[in-house]
Amino acid sequence: MKTSTTTAVIARRRPSPPGLMALVAAALLLPACVPAPTSQPSAPMTAGSGQSTAQAGGPTPGITPAAETPAPGPATSRASVPAPVPAAPATLPAPTVPVPAPTTLTVAGTTINMTVVPVGVAAGGAMEIPGPFDQAGWYRFGPAPGADAGTAVIAGHIDTTSDQAPFSQLKSLAAGTAIQVGRQDAPPLVYRVVSVELMAKDRFDGDALFRRAGPHELKVVTCGGRWLDEVKDYSDNVIVTAVLE
Repeated sequence: MKTSTTTAVIARRRPSPPGLMALVAAALLLPACVPAPTSQPSAPMTAGSGQSTAQAGGPTPGITPAAETPAPGPATSRASVPAPVPAAPATLPAPTVPVPAPTTLTVAGTTINMTVVPVGVAAGGAMEIPGPFDQAGWYRFGPAPGADAGTAVIAGHIDTTSDQAPFSQLKSLAAGTAIQVGRQDAPPLVYRVVSVELMAKDRFDGDALFRRAGPHELKVVTCGGRWLDEVKDYSDNVIVTAVLE
């Protein structure tokens, strides 16, 4: 289904010059497909109530969160990348008990079994997206999985220059599907899918995606919709929403 919002975001990789990696576009919409923050965070957040202390391994394309909407970056291969998604400012008070950073993500009934790494905001304001198609990025300036409130955002590529990536299966998930999130030095969490949404990138709502308050949810994002050869990106973002069981 399609939803109107302000900025699209999600990673994508389509036939493009070899060695060209797709990055997440604005509002966590990569130069290809994921939304990112509207502005760059002033300081790293602590894992937990919207903040994390984990550090990203290296530069990667990304999405721009709502409150601080970073712009998306380009990609080096056909792997899809989320467009920038506006992210919330990284100035929330540190939680009393830090929430562990996510390390893996698996989805029942699929081949999705991804390593999750912490990412931040790329040049241009987009949320970073890991280059490897079998890796996903967790927006470390927002809530972590298991936080008391807000949305934990994890995004990754939909395909590569030669094949579909694991996240290409997100669009077909049924309500109730189990998503397990492994965490650093903590027991894993199990979420259940409540909805799968196809959101046009040119109407992406970064504020809703990178929400810092309200009921806790997990949002798993990638590219989707039609491939637009003229812009070398997908038309939409696939956004899976899940809640703790």
